[in-house]
Amino acid sequence: MRLLFWLLLALSPIISTDLQAQKATIRGYIYDADNGQPIIYANVYLSGTNFGTTSDANGFYNLSDVPVGTYFLMSTYIGYDSVRSEIKVTKNEIISRNLYLKSGGVLLGEVKISASKERAKSEVQVSKIAVTPKQIKSLPSIGGDADIAQYLQILPGIVSTGDQGGQIFIRGGSPVQNKILLDGLNIYNPFHSLGFFSVFETEMIRNVDVFTGGFNAEYGGRISAIVDIKTREPNKSRLSGYSSISPFMGKLLIETPLSKFEQGKGSTSLVVTGKKSLIENTSKSLYGYASEVDSIGLPFSFSDVYSKLSVVSGNGSKFNLFGFNFTDGYNNPLVANIGWKNTGVGADFTMVPNSSDIIIKGTIGYTNYDLGIKESDDARNSSIREFGATVDFSIFRNKSEIKYGFDIRAVKTDFDFTNPYGIALSQEQNTTEFSSYGKYRQTFGNLVIEPSVRLMYYASQSRFSPEPRLGLKYNITNSLRIKAAGGLYSQNVLGTSNERDVVNLFYGFLTSPESSVRGLDGNNLVNKLQLARHAVGGIEIDLKDNLLLNIETYLKDFNQLIVVNRNKTSIDQSDYAVETGKAYGIDMSAKLEEVKYNLFLAYSYGFVNRFDGQQTYPTVFDRRHNLNAMASYNFDRKGDFQMSIRWNMGSGFPFTKTQGFYNQLQFTEGASTDYQTENPDQVGILYSTTRNGGRLPYYHRLDISISKTFHFSKFSSLEVNASVTNAYDRANIFYFDRVRYNRVNQLPIMPALSAKFSF
Repeated sequence: MRLLFWLLLALSPIISTDLQAQKATIRGYIYDADNGQPIIYANVYLSGTNFGTTSDANGFYNLSDVPVGTYFLMSTYIGYDSVRSEIKVTKNEIISRNLYLKSGGVLLGEVKISASKERAKSEVQVSKIAVTPKQIKSLPSIGGDADIAQYLQILPGIVSTGDQGGQIFIRGGSPVQNKILLDGLNIYNPFHSLGFFSVFETEMIRNVDVFTGGFNAEYGGRISAIVDIKTREPNKSRLSGYSSISPFMGKLLIETPLSKFEQGKGSTSLVVTGKKSLIENTSKSLYGYASEVDSIGLPFSFSDVYSKLSVVSGNGSKFNLFGFNFTDGYNNPLVANIGWKNTGVGADFTMVPNSSDIIIKGTIGYTNYDLGIKESDDARNSSIREFGATVDFSIFRNKSEIKYGFDIRAVKTDFDFTNPYGIALSQEQNTTEFSSYGKYRQTFGNLVIEPSVRLMYYASQSRFSPEPRLGLKYNITNSLRIKAAGGLYSQNVLGTSNERDVVNLFYGFLTSPESSVRGLDGNNLVNKLQLARHAVGGIEIDLKDNLLLNIETYLKDFNQLIVVNRNKTSIDQSDYAVETGKAYGIDMSAKLEEVKYNLFLAYSYGFVNRFDGQQTYPTVFDRRHNLNAMASYNFDRKGDFQMSIRWNMGSGFPFTKTQGFYNQLQFTEGASTDYQTENPDQVGILYSTTRNGGRLPYYHRLDISISKTFHFSKFSSLEVNASVTNAYDRANIFYFDRVRYNRVNQLPIMPALSAKFSF
């Protein structure tokens, strides 16, 4: 396998040149003629031939192996006038031709949505969900602020901790086992403590790809799932922006061209966006009933700033420079004081050489995440810093694609924690990860095959990890497809979360220990990485033109998990423990997109178990049933008057039952503490020996929003939004405070009005 991989990398330029010598290639970008933004998933084809494709998430298209001749290159997209361009093709030629579509009189939905269906036939797309800004905005917006954090929670296979806590679990994987990418940079905590909102600005999102399992070798370093978020380019034609306000937050976005967009020429543009929470102040007067303590209201605070500079050349080559600063705070005297900050800077580029059919992309960046918590007498701190660089090469053929790349990550972690028994755990470690991958996709009639392999080297462990993966799809008919995927996965980053925390807002990070760790068989581990195997199978059915049914079954075998031993009682015990686990189930979704309404239904039935060497137990995020139903309706054909509704129902999470309480010694004088005279005032909890043997009640919630947009001119408008979160005021349990013997619920009914002015 290794020999084949390196041979593929070495020969791919030769293969590319050889194939190029036989026939021509036509490639380019599809742009909006008014603002220069790339158009995603537009149809592109040579009229009167079988040569056709769709633009990708960057607006890029490629038609390979085109015979010599004269053709009309056509492009169509929903809501735009079609465009036609005459092209003369000669032997050995690489033709770059950008196409510019003008917004036409045809309104949304009057053109059949065929691009996504064609991509579904030619790409594997196992456990992959593509999310667009339009879909995010179709969801009932909490406080008028649509957010990817809210949309991810309705997708099949994804479980949320609820209104507070800001964590998602994807097909049995914990948050640390999910990689969240923003323009290629790792975001270690993408969700705020108030779980409705993420650090990402919805108006800046170009597209989101969610891989819930079985992902190919293009991604690595995590053993459960990938969420890849790409931002759009700033406005290239004029100064524009918006400002909005709601009881939850205030937002501002300003973007402007530095050199204006012209067809066939380059452009430079800049955007700055920010948001600041208001809920910590407004809740005292508007939502005082939602807080345990009226004087503090809802003690959530956050702020996010993001900026991007984009330079685009006439042939489609691009350079982007971006930076961000995200902060979050939760200050509740009854629970904890916690705060985190995530800063980063990065750059990415796309090179489209005129004389070669290889497309080159790269990313380089630095991120820094710091977290601290003060809970009772327990103080914890964690930080992770990462420098990374990636370069990818893509070669497109008519029915195939070769992609390969290289990646390097330098990571520094720092963690300090003292448990209730006075035992300290600290780690300050530097590690480097090297990786390379190769992916090949080929269509053989109705069969699409995508083998890939990723080679990981973890320097701190001196461990090499080859990870083969495979994806398959077979088109039984034009409307019925079966698919499968699987592979091996590894990661070096550990999470420090403790499932028995009263409120699990502290999520620190470490890397795999260099010291010895004893496995479940009693022997020291040779390989101290976290390891998993994925297997996924599914079926896609186009029930009608715009109605898609998707069903997938999955198995994730977590054959080695390293966890922090938070309850060690002596220095002789190991800081770490080993577990194994399995996650398996079935995910089903149905999506209908029509002119005036959209419907989405998702149901998941799953099991998530762990084995700690003594017992097999369900994890705290093992939700057996999870159902989401969403609908949106446009009262006019322009989408200026819209109503959305979403209902979620989930079975109860597991918890470990309480057996009793005791006076907990603090060992303030270490080993010399006199337990006979010590008079502790802190209560300790005796837990049941059956781990997670209880179940909380079912969770369900209804959200509704209605919005109306008033247009003052071609570019200026005012959008007014009214929303109700938890419309029938369901008392969903958040956690039970065992010491105070007090039930704490999720957020109650919360109506809100918001306004957004765009120009």
